[in-house]
Amino acid sequence: MSKRDFYDILGVSKTATPEEIKKAYRKVAMQYHPDRNPGDKEAEEKFKEAAEAYEVLSDQQKRARYDRMGHEGVRGGAGGFGGSGGVTMEDILRNFGDIFGNFGGGDFGDMFGQRTSSRHGGRTGSNLRIKVKMTLAEIANGAQKKIKVKKHVTCDTCQGSGARDANSVTTCQTCAGHGVVRQVTNTFLGQMSSTTTCPKCQGSGKMITNACNTCKGEGRVYGEETLTIDIPAGVNEGIQLSMSGYGNVGERGAPAGDLLVSIEEIPDEHLQRKENDVHYTLHVSFIDATLGNNAIEIPTINGKVKIKIPAGTQSGKVFRLKGKGLPQLNGRTVGDQLVEVQVWIPKQLTSQETELLERLRNAPNFQPNPSKTEKKSGIFDKMKDYFG
Repeated sequence: MSKRDFYDILGVSKTATPEEIKKAYRKVAMQYHPDRNPGDKEAEEKFKEAAEAYEVLSDQQKRARYDRMGHEGVRGGAGGFGGSGGVTMEDILRNFGDIFGNFGGGDFGDMFGQRTSSRHGGRTGSNLRIKVKMTLAEIANGAQKKIKVKKHVTCDTCQGSGARDANSVTTCQTCAGHGVVRQVTNTFLGQMSSTTTCPKCQGSGKMITNACNTCKGEGRVYGEETLTIDIPAGVNEGIQLSMSGYGNVGERGAPAGDLLVSIEEIPDEHLQRKENDVHYTLHVSFIDATLGNNAIEIPTINGKVKIKIPAGTQSGKVFRLKGKGLPQLNGRTVGDQLVEVQVWIPKQLTSQETELLERLRNAPNFQPNPSKTEKKSGIFDKMKDYFG
């Protein structure tokens, strides 16, 4: 089932301002929140769907990628939201609870009987940047890469809690385990209530009395993880893919950072890339160019093919092989392979070969006689016609 357009989900236009997007998400989230629709699975899915849309459209860079490439541009980079992919209400409140502010005198969690105590007491994990090398064949067909990344991973001893054992965790006395504290300020408009993260437990609602010996209370250690990355067909050199939540693990269960993957193209031995087209220089003998050849084998991205060189082919002639280039990223068009013919002139001849050619030197058909259309057919003019 194809995913719905993010702008349609929130009911905004593609020119909507950040404030309009925020307001629209708040409205949709209020409408479909599971606590307002108990037992309604469809409403819950729409709530999660809206969270995914807002997570992308509220981020300037992710929104730009989505506008250019659609869902494929933010695949794996939408914060783990999306349908029934394991996201919980805690995840959504942790990431977006702040945009609801004080609603009717209480925070969003109060309104639905669920506080934002899902916040964690540690720092969010940092992003990681890696480069992935790809051949033209991998770029043309898409690839799945397995890579080993050195990063902060969850501590196996304490399972990320940072505590030595279950008895080493107590409820924060400052916030009574809620992770937030409420302040009431008297103003000329009356009393104003605001909610902030608890400064004592940093929003976790818990305090560690005895830290884990392995991670020293961080809930994470430095290690290595093997990741599988699905790279779509048609990527370009230097393009950056984002995998949300695959960066360094945060402290004590805090959200992980992102993994930013830059693509590096491995130069091909025979083919040169220009956008979605590839270029190949075919050297043919004087005999093949003159008499023609019906089965000259050349390399392409996906293997060798045979092409026909007509009799009388001139050096610099360019043949186009439709659909033998690279696909457009998230598009339906595919580039071509351009085959430029270069006639190979031998530099050394045997006496017998020289004698044969001398016989032909003054033959009428061997005298240069370019037609009017060939007078301007230099290689740069020919390539200009193909590459623009």
